Amino acid sequence: MEEHIVIIGNGISGVTAARHIRKLSDKRITIISSETDYFFSRTALMYIYMGHMKFENTQPYEPWFWKKNRIELKKAFVERIEPDKNLLHFAEGGSLKYDQLILATGSKPNKFGWPGQDLDGVMGMYSKQNLDDLEKYAPSNKECKRAVIVGGGLIGIEMAEMLRSRDIPVTFLVREDSFWNGVLPDAESAMINEHIKEHHIDLRLGVNLEQIRENGKGRVKSIVIKETGEEILCDVVGLTAGVSPNIEFVKASGIETGRGIKVNRLLKTNYENIYAIGDCAEQHEAIGSRRPIEAVWYTGRMMGETVARTICGTPTEYKPGHWFNSAKFLDIEYQTYGWVWAEPKEGEARFFWKHPKEHLLVHLNFDKATRKFIGINTFGIRMRHELFDRWLTEEKSVDYVLAHLKDANFDPEFYKLHEEAIVEKFNKEQGTNIKVARKSWKRIFA
Repeated sequence: MEEHIVIIGNGISGVTAARHIRKLSDKRITIISSETDYFFSRTALMYIYMGHMKFENTQPYEPWFWKKNRIELKKAFVERIEPDKNLLHFAEGGSLKYDQLILATGSKPNKFGWPGQDLDGVMGMYSKQNLDDLEKYAPSNKECKRAVIVGGGLIGIEMAEMLRSRDIPVTFLVREDSFWNGVLPDAESAMINEHIKEHHIDLRLGVNLEQIRENGKGRVKSIVIKETGEEILCDVVGLTAGVSPNIEFVKASGIETGRGIKVNRLLKTNYENIYAIGDCAEQHEAIGSRRPIEAVWYTGRMMGETVARTICGTPTEYKPGHWFNSAKFLDIEYQTYGWVWAEPKEGEARFFWKHPKEHLLVHLNFDKATRKFIGINTFGIRMRHELFDRWLTEEKSVDYVLAHLKDANFDPEFYKLHEEAIVEKFNKEQGTNIKVARKSWKRIFA
């Protein structure tokens, strides 16, 4: 009898695992999800609301792909797991046996017990259902006179951009004294504050939500700010104060959990035939400077590939490599490679360059003693991931990185280059004499 692999969750982690298991074996594969019939690109949800694409355009694979590759899809909600019996129970009734189980259940928006947090018109911005709710309660500025967003992370600013695309006024509540300053250094955070206000978003810093008030019909009417008692009338409240692993149904099963589902380097839980990957997985011990839980698209994909190899007979440790990430703050593209902490660590030196008129910024981090390159933040200038990953692996000096910065530039043709100005400022501050090398395709693709 063929081995049955069951995957709970049809996001990037679960689907990547299924695809790679199929490449490596003839095992029976079933993906279970209660969210949608087919896998879709979660990061594209905002572009559906903004009118740039339709939902079917966010599905990387045609419906025939799953049958052709013998990947069974089941739309259902798993209510309970019996690990000792290798059995799943569904909320709709019925059960399913598995031989090996992969938990790829993703994240859910944080709620902190605010009065009114479950009213109609209150939503996160993570799932297809969240998108449907936003379309229902904020179809235009006629039906939604104002929206309030609570939480100053990446999802919050995406939701603000979505609403502003339909000319819906937005008030943005951020508890920190500057936007995302737990991650971004002060200069970067200040620039994003300015950019948010330029887009006519009512940014409120250093404030917290106290309660969400009802209109008497089960729907949101307003919010109240804790520090001032101010009431702001609104038709929609976006809860974007971070996410947490979606693991409530796992907790009573005997599978070990912390904030997420505890896994070892093989992504295995305390049960030999149960694994967890993606946003819901928590490493017993953090890998280097990385967090034990990383709700990032590319790490989910890497975990899916890794667990597939292990399940198919080649035990493989999860090794995410050098940290990197990218995002968009309204019109400003952001990339980070290596480590640039909000606050400098002991022994680190920093270099900062900002364009005098435009929202273009580069922030480099390096070791004071050895001059080893540690990390970079870029805003408004696109950089090549492959090169920075190589330079971090080879432990290149900051001088080398700056000299070859043109090689890393990935801006479209005819964009103005700023490497000369960046290096000139560095030389003045550091007393160095770095020369910017001509762009070399050999170095880029070596």
